[in-house]
Amino acid sequence: MAASAGSWPPEGRAMTTPPTTPRRPTAPRRRRLRRYIPPQHGAWAMLLLPWLAGVLTTGFTWPHLPLLGAWLAGYLFSYYLLQAVKTRRPGRVRAQLCLYAAPTALLAAPVLALRPQLLWYAPAYATLLAINLGYAARRNERALLNDLASVAQSCLMVFVCATTSTAPPAEALPAFLVVTGYLAGTVPYVKTMIRERGHTGYYRASVAYHLAILAAAAWWHQPIAILFALLLARATVFPKRPMAPKQVGIIEIAASLLLLLILAVT
Repeated sequence: MAASAGSWPPEGRAMTTPPTTPRRPTAPRRRRLRRYIPPQHGAWAMLLLPWLAGVLTTGFTWPHLPLLGAWLAGYLFSYYLLQAVKTRRPGRVRAQLCLYAAPTALLAAPVLALRPQLLWYAPAYATLLAINLGYAARRNERALLNDLASVAQSCLMVFVCATTSTAPPAEALPAFLVVTGYLAGTVPYVKTMIRERGHTGYYRASVAYHLAILAAAAWWHQPIAILFALLLARATVFPKRPMAPKQVGIIEIAASLLLLLILAVT
């Protein structure tokens, strides 16, 4: 990797005294690491939450571990696949694709061998991935429908976990509905906090969605209604206050933990 523009000493200038702030030897290593880790920090919560919800509600079995590994590696592979389609320069991410393709396949193979019925989910995932690829090709990956397709991919993992533990899909349905209700709401909410801050239409849509999901939760299950009441409050109040993306992320981590706690005790 080429040296950064801010390397020491500046080009064409002799270094007469030692630098007061020595260059950290780990910086190039960190830059190399960033080439292989997507800068989408919120994606990890969206990946782990449905898996944890599925395991909590249908019971843990050892195939859930390679399933989780394949799920995370598959996300990393799909991220760089979408980058290849978006930039139309697959050579730039060939190393990342090669790195993550192998563990995805190797970890998924024993799970599919033990639970071949998981292949029934393949058409749904292929369709949703095709939607992502289409938006990536148009360089419009921030579109609302594209975000919702990604949410649907994540939420299906609740049913995948149920099938992995040989539980009937009906047993996972409540967890699926709660996780889907929460994650779908984060799409308009996060837009009102970051990219669409101050956009009246997104704000109204976000509040209206959370009102509707709260009404449904109140009719269905009171502890879940408490969760969605808190989510409605944060969707109503926080977009009107300046908050850093890190703060937004911490709040969503807390909401995810509360969701898991409610699923665990109800």
